[in-house]
Amino acid sequence: MGTPATAVVSLERLLEGPDSVVGVVTQPDRPAGRGQENVASPVRKVAEKRGIPVAAPERIRDSAFLDVLKKWQPEIIVVVAYGRILPKSVLDLAPRGCLNVHYSLLPKYRGAAPVAWAIINGDEQTGVTTMQLVEKMDAGPVYLQQPVPVSANETTQSLQATLTVVGARLMLETICRLKQGSLQGRAQDDSNATFAPMIKKIDGLIDWCQPAVAIERRVRGFSPWPSAYTYRAGKLLKIHRARVLDAPHEAEPGEIVRADNHGLWVATGDGILSLDEVQLEGKRRVRSVDFIRGARIVKGERLSA
Repeated sequence: MGTPATAVVSLERLLEGPDSVVGVVTQPDRPAGRGQENVASPVRKVAEKRGIPVAAPERIRDSAFLDVLKKWQPEIIVVVAYGRILPKSVLDLAPRGCLNVHYSLLPKYRGAAPVAWAIINGDEQTGVTTMQLVEKMDAGPVYLQQPVPVSANETTQSLQATLTVVGARLMLETICRLKQGSLQGRAQDDSNATFAPMIKKIDGLIDWCQPAVAIERRVRGFSPWPSAYTYRAGKLLKIHRARVLDAPHEAEPGEIVRADNHGLWVATGDGILSLDEVQLEGKRRVRSVDFIRGARIVKGERLSA
C-alpha cells in the first residue's frame, strides 16, 4: 500500500525479493498539470507495468475493497506513504499484520511530515523505523531502526531520498526476520513521543522576526514544497537557497541591508540571512545577484509577511 514516488522504491525492492506481491493498493487517480487530467500515482504506474493487480478505492472502508483484499489473501501488508489511516478491518486482515516504513526514529516525529520537521528543528540525526501499524497513529510496536545523519545543507527532498533507500532495505530485512521468527516488536514509550504535523502552504511564510538560523532551516525544510516565501512589493517571493551570515546590523527584521554584486542580505530577529537563490511569482528561479539587477532591489527596502 503506497502512493508517491518515495513508495515506488520499496515496491520495486519487494518485486525483486523472494516473496510474491499479490496486489497493490494506492490512491485513486487525481487531476494534475495545467490540463487537470487524471493522472495515476507513481506506485500504480509501476504496478500495472509489472502486471500486479491494483486497487485504488475512494473509500478505504468500502466493503467491495475489503473483499478484494480478502481475495488476495496477503500474509503481510506493507504500507509506505499510502496517505490514509487504515481501519481495524484492514489492520487485522493479514496474519502478520501491517508493516509500516516510517521516516523517523519513533517515537520521535509521529505524523505526516517527519523529514521536514527534523530539518526545521535543527536535528543532527534522524532515521528510519519499521513498525507494526495499530489504530493509534504511528504508535505500534517497533521492529528495526537505523539512524541517519542530517547534513548542514540537507533539504527535505535530499534527505527523503536518502531515507527512502534505507527504508526499503530495512523493510526487506524486517520481513526476512519475521519469517525466520527472529524478530519481535518492542513497545514505544509514549511519554517520549513528539509530533510532525502535515505541512501546510502557510507554514512556508517567513517571519523575519525569527533568528536567521531558524529561517534558513525552514528554507531547507520546506524544499521542495511549499517553499519558504516572503512578499516584495505585494508579490510572492520564494527563497530557494539561503545562508546565515555573521555580520552586525541595526536594521529592522525584514529590511534589506545589502543589494549589490555581493548578494542580497536581509536582517532578521537575530543575524543576517543571505538570500542566494530566489523566485518571484510568475518568474523562474534565479541567483539573487541576477534578481537584484532585474527587479531593481535597493538597500533599505522591507520584505513583508
